Amino acid sequence: MNTVAGAPDAGTLRAFGVADQRLERLAGGRGLTWRAGDVVLRPHDGATVTDWRAGVLAELAHTSTFRTPRPVRTVEGPWRAGAWEAWEWLPGRADETRVADVIRVGNAFHRAIAHLDRPAFLAPSTPCPADPWGRADRMAWGAARLPDDPTLDRLAAAFRPVRAPSQLVHGDLLGNVLFADAAVPAVPAVIDWPPSWRPAGFGAAVAAVDAVCWHGVPVAQLGALGADVAEWDQLLVRALAFRIATLHLLGAWDAAAAARHRPVVDALA
Repeated sequence: MNTVAGAPDAGTLRAFGVADQRLERLAGGRGLTWRAGDVVLRPHDGATVTDWRAGVLAELAHTSTFRTPRPVRTVEGPWRAGAWEAWEWLPGRADETRVADVIRVGNAFHRAIAHLDRPAFLAPSTPCPADPWGRADRMAWGAARLPDDPTLDRLAAAFRPVRAPSQLVHGDLLGNVLFADAAVPAVPAVIDWPPSWRPAGFGAAVAAVDAVCWHGVPVAQLGALGADVAEWDQLLVRALAFRIATLHLLGAWDAAAAARHRPVVDALA
């Protein structure tokens, strides 16, 4: 993702046709996402990923279980303006305690994209991504070395081959499924898709690990959350390694983070 300081400037707002709208910083998105009327602006992830994802989600058929925001073109046609991309604003809010519902919505999204080919930017031959999340994903799947840490050593010792087929996956579901207000029913929305090429159940496993480590869901529920997912135990191990490696790369792995993750490590490793 581009590193952008502050709000989108006037030229960006004009490019997306929202120069007359009031800007509002949105919760989430690491403080980098803004709403202008019915449009959400965020720093894009580079031309290749951004244009590919916009093309996919512009045409993706929605179902009774999930929808996604549609990408917004600039007034001149491209999907990007400077460092920014734009998306349709959809009402709703994340609820990280509803992990079973998040997984259900994520499963529907993954079924809808299961037919898509692997994009070239996710090929094994591409260089390791520079961002911590992309690098940690490679580490959790054996394509790069994990950070030196006894906790990650325990998890790596539990790695076994995963024979479930890979496909395009949303690897950060828990905070990126929006549920509508009960007073105004609407289909849940899947937002902010960071594409990866992994077994479909990996998205559910990351959501489950996040829910237990950060949102008070009991460790004992881990098994039930993926009762129908092939290779669930191993996907949980990989998901936990991915999250811990990411914290290392962000410089955020400390005693408090270790304490949050320890019960899950103990359960899985």
